[in-house]
Amino acid sequence: MSRTILIVDDDKISLRLLKSYLEKYQYDVRSADDGHSFLAEFELYKEDLCLVILDVMLPDTDGFTLCQTVRQQSNVPIIMLTASSDDTDRIVGLELGADDYIAKPYNPRELLARIKAVHRRMQLSGPTDKSRYLRFSGFTMDLVERMLTDAEGTQVLLTSMDFNLLKFFAEHAGETLDRTQLMEQTRGRDLGPLDRTLDVQVSRLRQRLNDDGKQPTLIKTVRGSGYVFSTDVTKLADG
Repeated sequence: MSRTILIVDDDKISLRLLKSYLEKYQYDVRSADDGHSFLAEFELYKEDLCLVILDVMLPDTDGFTLCQTVRQQSNVPIIMLTASSDDTDRIVGLELGADDYIAKPYNPRELLARIKAVHRRMQLSGPTDKSRYLRFSGFTMDLVERMLTDAEGTQVLLTSMDFNLLKFFAEHAGETLDRTQLMEQTRGRDLGPLDRTLDVQVSRLRQRLNDDGKQPTLIKTVRGSGYVFSTDVTKLADG
């Protein structure tokens, strides 16, 4: 796996310190202190990136706009940095395709742990047996290439977090999965009492699958329990 990370943060001191810190752990860090510079770096290195870190507040744009731009071109994992204590920033970021978020000021060790967790989940979400493909309701998941295609063969762009959640649902089709199970599988940590992260992520995944949010047929809500993936899934060793 590539170890190239692209970071944008307008706090140049924090940016320099974080870059130095991550380089100690053998990451190749590219950095930018505004949106324009970030987009230039992203265009150069997007095929090689293993992670993008976006500060929400920037002098010429905002992290949400950059998140949208990145997600339109790549499924590279995205971690958002937010200085707001309000959940709104976090929820908006997740809705736009971010994989995780961390509040500023942050401990670099915590951010490093989040980076490692994102990459660990990507590695663990590969095929666990001889099955490479999962097929359901006209969709095909390629567990090696980490790709989802629809009935017409068109790729459905998923974030790494979307992919991990969908894979877990598909591997446990018909089972009622509680919120704690799902959060641990996708984020490696428990839900707080007011944490809407999982709900946002499920809503986003439904949109990707064209699963009607008011009357979903694939990912159904089980009131008081969690969610169930309500469709038949076929495992295949090859296409």
